Amino acid sequence: MKPGRLASIALAVVLLSIVVPARAATIEITMENLVIAPSEVSAKVGDTIEWVNKDIFAHTATARNGDSDVTLPPNKTVKLVLKKAGMIDYYCRFHPNMKARLTIAP
Repeated sequence: MKPGRLASIALAVVLLSIVVPARAATIEITMENLVIAPSEVSAKVGDTIEWVNKDIFAHTATARNGDSDVTLPPNKTVKLVLKKAGMIDYYCRFHPNMKARLTIAP
């Protein structure tokens, strides 16, 4: 292979790695037997949180700061795309002993 062609290929690989955005992650949080698991999650803006309620009764993911309040019917999944960075402590309004923390990086 010619040296010039190798350099062109290397440059193309570098540029593609810069131009292609990182994929957003989907993070599953489960509510089962009156427990939120995991209770501490780190994510990034653009990631999707997928709350899975495996119980036979409803739960919520209610932010203590009032930013969000997600209701999860029994045996259902609800998704939320993270829009801003910060630390969110949340709980279930129906079962206040169910608590968790979500840390969102930019």
